[in-house]
Amino acid sequence: MSENLTIDDTATRWSTTDRAGMPLVVLLHGYGADEHDLFGLVPHLPAGIAAASVAAPLSPPWPMPGRSWYPIEGLDGRSADAVTAAADAFLRWLDTAAAGASSVALLGFSQGAAVALQALRLAPERFGAVAALSGYAAPGDLPHDDDLKELRPPVFWGRGSHDDVIPPALIDHTAQWLPEHSELSGRVYIGLTHSISEEELADVRLFLTRWVDGITP
Repeated sequence: MSENLTIDDTATRWSTTDRAGMPLVVLLHGYGADEHDLFGLVPHLPAGIAAASVAAPLSPPWPMPGRSWYPIEGLDGRSADAVTAAADAFLRWLDTAAAGASSVALLGFSQGAAVALQALRLAPERFGAVAALSGYAAPGDLPHDDDLKELRPPVFWGRGSHDDVIPPALIDHTAQWLPEHSELSGRVYIGLTHSISEEELADVRLFLTRWVDGITP
């Protein structure tokens, strides 16, 4: 399945064309959105980085607009295999897109957060940090999960106290899984629904600034 998923590189939005040697933050949008959705966050990211906002490879069922990383309805809804297939497709896109970057961080929202964490699990050595907003870690085991326990990459997990989109079982699983497999920071934002607040953006900027400051020249 993963070989059939392809990221449309012509749809990617870049913050700059002069990005050789710069840290790269890749933005992964949620269900029904597209590459334009998270691009508005670029002014809230640290200075001195390049940012790329990627279009997911699938179209959700009509009449839902935008793109999706994997199905969320039906028998295969939110299946771990589908999340892995999306992460595989993303990693193939990254092979070319990240060429020359000094380090790569991921910032995903909802579905994009699930794919970001799955990509980290598939290729932990490729990422300096992951910010997962209103998302979750997919259940099941992957070959590099034990490596993550040793590497403990920095992960920020933010979500709203009133977010009723992600099933509680997946939230509970993520709350147990992330502390064992990452250097976890994060916050539950009181009153926030399935969205991103200015307060959360400030926390994400601080998290990513620490990642940039820690990059070895």
